[in-house]
Amino acid sequence: MIAEEVTIEREAERIEVLGTARARANATIYPETAGQVEAVAFSAGEWVEGGAPLVRLEADQERLEVRLSEVAVREAEQLLARYRRIENTGAVSDSQIDEAETALDAARIELEQARIALARRTVRAPFSGYLGLTDIDAGARITPSTALTELDDRSVLYVDFDPSEQVFSRITVGDSVQATPFAGPEQPYSARIINVDSRIDPTSRTFTVRAEIDNQADALRPGMSFRVGFELLSNARPVVPEAAISWGSDGAYVWLVREGRAQREAVTLVQRRQGRVLVSGNISAGELVVAEGVQRMREGAAVELLDIRRQADSEARTTAGAVMAPENGLAQ
Repeated sequence: MIAEEVTIEREAERIEVLGTARARANATIYPETAGQVEAVAFSAGEWVEGGAPLVRLEADQERLEVRLSEVAVREAEQLLARYRRIENTGAVSDSQIDEAETALDAARIELEQARIALARRTVRAPFSGYLGLTDIDAGARITPSTALTELDDRSVLYVDFDPSEQVFSRITVGDSVQATPFAGPEQPYSARIINVDSRIDPTSRTFTVRAEIDNQADALRPGMSFRVGFELLSNARPVVPEAAISWGSDGAYVWLVREGRAQREAVTLVQRRQGRVLVSGNISAGELVVAEGVQRMREGAAVELLDIRRQADSEARTTAGAVMAPENGLAQ
């Protein structure tokens, strides 16, 4: 007879949920002021740096306002300088000097306001990213309610998915999941959970989880749908070779070697794993289960073992790690 030592591993429950991607940063671009478009400085799909000009509006009046304000500042500076030169002669009063200083401050404020108004005639990208389509052409008149285009920073995508409330306590920030786009090819992407919503939707009985995918290769797009899959570890179960499972009229069972004799133990199959089976039954870690020669076993018969197989060190370390993991958690 050949026997193997029973090990303990955590049962893994496979979960799959539909998810939707969004860009790490997204903005619909609107102008701050109304006016006639002088130039559209971008193309759809183009990548731009933050601060790059996108649309220029006609700004002749604003440029004139800046020049007039600059002139007013120079005049106020010159008047104050003259007053300072004759301040000690008594030809000018303290109140006149104060008025000149105030006039200079007001002129500088008006210049700053004029420069801000001029700057608003150029619509700029608020951050770096890819630009979408636009329906705006040179010569069009637009208002602050006119949407010019979309801007996406898609170097990282966020995938939001809504698992059932039953797994709420078993998903945590930092866990890994696999996200496979429906657009194909069937290539799963590794995603890391960065946020877990603090509330359960009372209607759907689900909660929202957000994972991030590195999209530096720019193969994915915001709005894509994903099949998000992950495994949740639950109860620790005995693991036996698949060949050790026998079947009788009352169900599955295995043969254990206890104190040198065969003992039949009923089991329930929980999960299959590449030639091994997680079972539920009165079996402890380290016990010997007959892996070969089960046909010759009889209850209470003396057992002479030819070999006792033990798992390789790598498998043992995997098992130990699974046993030491929290009672419920996401399989890594």
